[in-house]
Amino acid sequence: MQSANEAAAIVLVGGRSSRMGQPKAELDFGGMPLLTRIVVELKRRFDEIVIVAAPASEGQPRIEIPGLKIVHDETAFAGPLDALRRGLNALEHTVAFVCSCDLPLLNSDVAAELVAMLNEFDAVIPEVGGKLQPLHAVYRKRCANAIESLAASGEKRLTAGANAINARKVGEEELRTIDPQLRSFFNVNTPEDYKHALKLAGLASS
Repeated sequence: MQSANEAAAIVLVGGRSSRMGQPKAELDFGGMPLLTRIVVELKRRFDEIVIVAAPASEGQPRIEIPGLKIVHDETAFAGPLDALRRGLNALEHTVAFVCSCDLPLLNSDVAAELVAMLNEFDAVIPEVGGKLQPLHAVYRKRCANAIESLAASGEKRLTAGANAINARKVGEEELRTIDPQLRSFFNVNTPEDYKHALKLAGLASS
């Protein structure tokens, strides 16, 4: 059984945030930027954290936590598949929990449980609402090779990456045994999502 003590965490930050209207990583959540909130939570269970950010020309992600490794996309908005490859290649550990920067209710205990499900697989990918969640999932570092081959063919969809590797897909029923309300998987794409997440976290203004 794989332990979170033997795994890293990767956070992908370089998306457009077009529907939100502002960078999701910088949304205030409990008095700190959302990216900071996610990293603080992940550091509870993972000792290596890699941030995959937009190209260096776009500036550094706003986070003031020491000991993080930050790698940059070569071109802006190249897509999450290439960002995932970069994150995996930057690892010191051979396994990583990978997430996006728009998961305000992320629970690192849930992430650690997913790591423990890896066994002989190359990845563990949850499925919520009938959709795969490749950015709340676990990957072995060696998955970068298959992802690079896909990217070279022009593929940019993360779900294509999920189908190109030996992945264990975890359905909702099993997920609810570790996260009954599936809050860890709630992502914010719109201002309405953001308001709802604040409410769920008890942070909504009266």
